[in-house]
Amino acid sequence: MNSQRNYDEELKDTRERKYAYNFDLDVMHPYMLRSFKPFLIKGNLLELGSYNGDFTSRFLPLFDDITCVEASQEAHDYAANRVGNRVKLVHSLFEEAVLPSKYDNVVLTHVLEHLDDPVALLAKVNDEWLSDIGRFFIVCPNANAPSRQIAVKMGLITHNSAVTEPEAAHGHRITYSLDTLERDIKKSGLRIVHRSGIFFKALANFQWDRLLETDIISKQYLDGCYELGQQYPDLCSSIFFVCEKGDI
Repeated sequence: MNSQRNYDEELKDTRERKYAYNFDLDVMHPYMLRSFKPFLIKGNLLELGSYNGDFTSRFLPLFDDITCVEASQEAHDYAANRVGNRVKLVHSLFEEAVLPSKYDNVVLTHVLEHLDDPVALLAKVNDEWLSDIGRFFIVCPNANAPSRQIAVKMGLITHNSAVTEPEAAHGHRITYSLDTLERDIKKSGLRIVHRSGIFFKALANFQWDRLLETDIISKQYLDGCYELGQQYPDLCSSIFFVCEKGDI
């Protein structure tokens, strides 16, 4: 684990920003899985960046063979206590990971924006880890989410794709939009089979967390935001690509 980055430190909440909000765990995770399900295929699953195992746990009813790679020792140990022997957990940098097989489903959610060389990882998945029939699910925060655009108009951030100081403290290196994420995917050699957005979002995560503590937001409203996101992917909280193996 030779790296100048401290991945345990990057996962810690700061005064300005949480690493994971209740909005992420309780709202976005279910809608991510809902977006994935039409494209998931029978076989095994590799999750790159499992954090504390929150999203991993949602795959347990769907797959018997799950492998996770996590760079943070603290997150790896927390997830190990949570999922036990139901998941094969690998503590490694992606760049250094050597895995025993190829995978029919590869999941990378809110991780690519943390990498120093995102195209290299995408290419590694294409060349080494994705099976010939496999699907690669990529989700990233969206630079053009209305919540970010409003923050620009308020003078809180300089431009849509800015990486703020609190985001940088959590290891963010880039803020993707549909066009820049598609650019990096194509550079890697992967073949895009589907592109979309997940959940129309006009409020910041901390604002959503406060709302979710009240009865103001109903399940029907959340579903409406999800459905509206299918109509306007560039105005979603996250952008979503499904890829298949491209030419090596």
